Amino acid sequence: MHLPDLLDLRASTAPDAPAIGDDRVSLSNRELRDAVRSAAALLSGRGISHGDVVAIMLPNQVEFVIALFAAWRLGATATPVNPSLTAQEIGYQIDDCSAALVITAPELVLKTPLEVARVTDLAERPDPARLADTPVATAADDLALLIYTSGTTGKPKGVMLDHANLTAMTTMSIDAFSLDPEVHSLLILPLFHVNGIVVSILSPLAAGGRATIAGRFDPRTFFGRVESARPTFFSGVPTIYAMLANLPETVVPDTSSLRFAVCGAAPASPALLEAFEARFGVPVVEGYGLSEGTCATTVNPLGGLRKPGTVGLPLLGQRIRIVDENGNTIDDGRPGEVLVKGANVMRGYLGRLVVLC
Repeated sequence: MHLPDLLDLRASTAPDAPAIGDDRVSLSNRELRDAVRSAAALLSGRGISHGDVVAIMLPNQVEFVIALFAAWRLGATATPVNPSLTAQEIGYQIDDCSAALVITAPELVLKTPLEVARVTDLAERPDPARLADTPVATAADDLALLIYTSGTTGKPKGVMLDHANLTAMTTMSIDAFSLDPEVHSLLILPLFHVNGIVVSILSPLAAGGRATIAGRFDPRTFFGRVESARPTFFSGVPTIYAMLANLPETVVPDTSSLRFAVCGAAPASPALLEAFEARFGVPVVEGYGLSEGTCATTVNPLGGLRKPGTVGLPLLGQRIRIVDENGNTIDDGRPGEVLVKGANVMRGYLGRLVVLC
């Protein structure tokens, strides 16, 4: 599935089926497609075209997804920006990727560089003449996302992910989690991370399902949202599962809609995962991945033996090798460097020479 064409396909085959929602709005396939067409026309009117970079600095809301697909509709690249960064950090990312425009919220405008164009209202009426019926043609190797690293070993680096990377990763996710048209994700992780974009938004939509975007995570209200939205899965990090597992015993939610939950980003203890599953009746599959691999590389199998405290098996289409300091394969349990190969592996770091295996 070439993701820039996804919304047109969904709108043509099931126009009134639900696509995406948040705390304020719910959009059908047709409504989402039309909102993206309108936003793309607005961006086109601001000079955005094939090959440009569009920065998206928004909280978790439907407009983020609209902005993402609007950029792709024009053949542009999107770079998600963490709204909680300092103005200096935001300026560095925008300058490093030469973003032509920033899509943001009015309350965040003062954190963006003055010299970069801004859009703060995607609902602004665009020039009707720019409402293209079909997306601009993009190739599989056109850049889709620039995901910036946290910069723990230096300045943050822009991870270059093309459309082929995203297609590979969504296909792998659909296979690993047995996603079908009935899938309904509840997004609680930040959309400026590749996990939130790929696992909770792109994969369910590509599978024919839907997504609900929750606001800021709060353990006190989380299960109420599960009961009202009736999602089939969500993805979280160990701290989220710890907060939920430690809720008062009086909290006895209806979790019957949930098929599974995903845990990643940091190691989770077997005791934590087992406690969560025993209390709420929801199987948790732990995995491992990184932005450079378009999100996920391994995951415990849903339909096979799950081993809490491990990260599972490689996803279909990926190969993993553990090597020592000399590049020799390690197969006796010693620590080593993880090498990943697959169609999901990034093209490289923006503006930096990288040799990929």
